[in-house]
Amino acid sequence: MLDLRLIRQQPELVREGLRKKNVDTSALDAILEMDSHWRAALQEVESLKARRNQVSEEIGKRKRSGADASELIEEMGAVSSRIKELDQAVKGYETEIEGLIIGLPNLPAPDVPYGEDESGNREVRRHGEPREFGFEPKAHWDIGTALDLLDFERAGKVTGSRFTVFRNDGARLVRALTNFMLDLHIGKHGYTEILPPFLVNSASMTGTGQLPKFAEDAFSVKDHDLWLVPTAEVPVTNLYRDEILDGHVLPIKHAAYTACFRSEAGSAGRDTRGLIRQHQFDKVELVWFTLPEDSEDALYRLMADAEAVLQRLGLPYRVLEICTGDLGFAATRKFDLEVWMPSYGRYVEISSCSNFGDFQARRAGLKFRREQGAKAELVHTLNGSGLAVGRTLAALLENYQNEDGSVTIPETLRPYMGGREILSI
Repeated sequence: MLDLRLIRQQPELVREGLRKKNVDTSALDAILEMDSHWRAALQEVESLKARRNQVSEEIGKRKRSGADASELIEEMGAVSSRIKELDQAVKGYETEIEGLIIGLPNLPAPDVPYGEDESGNREVRRHGEPREFGFEPKAHWDIGTALDLLDFERAGKVTGSRFTVFRNDGARLVRALTNFMLDLHIGKHGYTEILPPFLVNSASMTGTGQLPKFAEDAFSVKDHDLWLVPTAEVPVTNLYRDEILDGHVLPIKHAAYTACFRSEAGSAGRDTRGLIRQHQFDKVELVWFTLPEDSEDALYRLMADAEAVLQRLGLPYRVLEICTGDLGFAATRKFDLEVWMPSYGRYVEISSCSNFGDFQARRAGLKFRREQGAKAELVHTLNGSGLAVGRTLAALLENYQNEDGSVTIPETLRPYMGGREILSI
């Protein structure tokens, strides 16, 4: 959530940031107008309350001396009535302002490249060369079905479209990838593992920015204030909601596996086959809590941790810096990692690494103190996929496929697959 003081003191800076994200600025104008009314009402009510306190003392003096206080008492009746009206007005303005501010996105960092949409994203670098195949590479859904790893048809019968049953070595691959990622991040990168609930309340969804704006993208539980997690970012970030952390323990780095659930509203016709765009998928998420001055450096360190997974698996990928028009709601800066998919003939997103600044922390009341007794400040939060398990599995099947239909298991994963080197019929 944006700081009202920033909106009030630098409205044109905010307006420019919103325009860079292709956001209508009418809400900003409404906030500024409402804030003006709020301040006028607050000034009047505080003046009246001061007058009431002053006159109350005078009434007491007159009563004690036997003097007539009826005129003052009558005046205070009118004043008290006006104070009640103004108190209600002030609360009303505050509610309306908060409702408008919570719908505004975070502002892009000043040096984020400008762009209207994803076409403005900037390629930063590539790692690894796409493999040259001596045959026509197959799509991962065909490979997985032929090897009895993936069963889309029975998943559709059990649940519906965009769900998958992982079978035999497919199920084992999911476990292998998940454990490999967690072991790497915990054992080598210094993360603390978290296994959070897969259901969260509305306060948690609001704290990280999924609510109220993106309710249609999530699955809710009828008759309960519960939502299926769209990402581990939500429960892990909200572990510290409404807390004041000791600044000396920052940064806090958590790695968490969860299943993730997304309705994919508005994505009809996009990547409908295979594992790329599912309603349920597995992911290992990396979440950081840092000092404000450290968050920019932390983003690059977090991204390097996510890249290490791809590097150890030997998967070609590229890094994109996301432009202002494609930046998303809560991020102030974001990089995407895209893995090479041979059957697609292009790179496909496998991780997004974002710095949210104090945007989520303000919504979630997440603070720290540098020293005992010091003023509480807002932490900075960051997260990134480290990685999306289903998309990683899809990339492995496609990049390590062989002409006879088998798939070579990357050396890094073989200890998790019982020493197996090849998946075959």
